[in-house]
Amino acid sequence: MPNPSPANLALLPADLSLDDLRLFCRVARLGTLSAVARERNVPVSQISRMLQRIEAAYGVRLVHRSTHGLSLTPEGERFHESAERVVLELESLGDDLHGFQQTVSGLVRVAASASVAELVIVPSLASLMARHPALRIDLRVNDQVVDMAHEGIDIAIRTGEPTSDQWVMRRLGYLNRRLYASPAYLKHHGTPDSVQALDAHRLIMHSVQPHLNRWTLNNGADAHHLHASGPLMTDSSATLVAMALAGLGIARVPSVVGQPLVALGQLCEVLPPWSDHESIAVSAVMLAQRHRLPKVRACVDHWVQWFAQLSDNPDS
Repeated sequence: MPNPSPANLALLPADLSLDDLRLFCRVARLGTLSAVARERNVPVSQISRMLQRIEAAYGVRLVHRSTHGLSLTPEGERFHESAERVVLELESLGDDLHGFQQTVSGLVRVAASASVAELVIVPSLASLMARHPALRIDLRVNDQVVDMAHEGIDIAIRTGEPTSDQWVMRRLGYLNRRLYASPAYLKHHGTPDSVQALDAHRLIMHSVQPHLNRWTLNNGADAHHLHASGPLMTDSSATLVAMALAGLGIARVPSVVGQPLVALGQLCEVLPPWSDHESIAVSAVMLAQRHRLPKVRACVDHWVQWFAQLSDNPDS
């Protein structure tokens, strides 16, 4: 089978397009035609015809079809590797040419936790789109760590350090976790004046990440370790913030989320001298082969500036 690459695209049959290669790559990643069809909002038959067209063009079987989904044949594995390279390099070429025209365009898929997505990234999008109106942003919201290659994610907003040499990291800023409650809650239940006083209050917990319920509170001289407990919990960081906004209790959330709500008068910081003094890095994580794309760089550059307004940066 010919090995397509940007240097010999003439080897691609005339009836195959770059979009065919993109679709094949998504089929290979997701493993089912229906998943790709849902992603594209097209009939499954359209994706099936694309596969048949590629197989007919090369005269080889690229996928095994079964009731459990699809798997690539050896020829399909080779074609997938080549198709990924062709798509990436042509997209990079297109973005570079747009860069000469000082125009940044294209689709950027971004993954973030629910609270960061809704309360940090969403407010930043108006100015990002004003600066780069040809950009398209697909914001994928999930509190769990995503498989960037499998999901086709260009940028993941994460805390901590990358754990794979397939990733490139760009620091956005830093955060501490602090305690917040609504003015209505504090008016009704009183404002705690010590760490010990928290025992008499309703504390909102995270139900699937137990480490987030172990609160280390530090005033610079003394440290207290509190295992939060209470009648309310959720698996969503955004819902946890919504519970605090609704006056249901005291929540411990990242400062980049809580402080803008304090500025709006919707939340109050509880025990301001006592916060988690360990600064946690917030980073944009990108696949190594995509971080140089102008559309990706434009988004990350914008969020570096945006987070600078919000972060607890120990170097500032």
